[in-house]
Amino acid sequence: MTATPLPGPLAHLAPLLDDYGYPAVGVLVLLDNCGIPVPGQTILVLAAVYAGAGRMSIAGVVVVALVAAVVGNTLGYLIGRSGGHAFVLRWGRYVRITPERYAKAEDFFARRGALVVTFARFIDGLRQTNGIIAGTTEMPWRRFVPANIAGAALWVGVWASVGYFAGSNIGELYRQAVRYQVYLALAAVAVALGFVVRSLLRRRRRRRAQRKEITSNDDA
Repeated sequence: MTATPLPGPLAHLAPLLDDYGYPAVGVLVLLDNCGIPVPGQTILVLAAVYAGAGRMSIAGVVVVALVAAVVGNTLGYLIGRSGGHAFVLRWGRYVRITPERYAKAEDFFARRGALVVTFARFIDGLRQTNGIIAGTTEMPWRRFVPANIAGAALWVGVWASVGYFAGSNIGELYRQAVRYQVYLALAAVAVALGFVVRSLLRRRRRRRAQRKEITSNDDA
């Protein structure tokens, strides 16, 4: 083990990383990015901590995690594109993708497609589902690919840096990072609700305008 004190979530994954190294990082990150809620982000941070302590190569960790994240999200996209809503709603409950959660994510995604794919990995729930939703909403491949790569690079870069440079402060830094991630998730929900309210208000205004137009035509 490293001499760095590890907080609970990281410590729990240490034996897995000790035994399997880079393949453990690749498999968990890939699964975490294609719809299965496994601790991919946590093992990425832990691997970066190991790299900072000289037990792994930071370049190796970044490359493995980056490829796994891109491939995982791409698999999610292909699943969503080929299976569509029926597949997600039938099998999603087994990985905690409920119809309600999926509907909210899809509504938000439909409005901010490429932007969501780029930044979704920083929000639990969207990290696992954004590729699938991109496929079911038939987001064009030419838009999905660059957003997917950019999002993977940003996510891996941020969390690998957190683990690598944290040193003995990893426990407190990880707790703070997770806390701010919760704030980010809440902010995303607030933004999504804002878009929903704006859409409802626009729809109401259109209906009023249509009623006025019908009334004026009747009077004429």
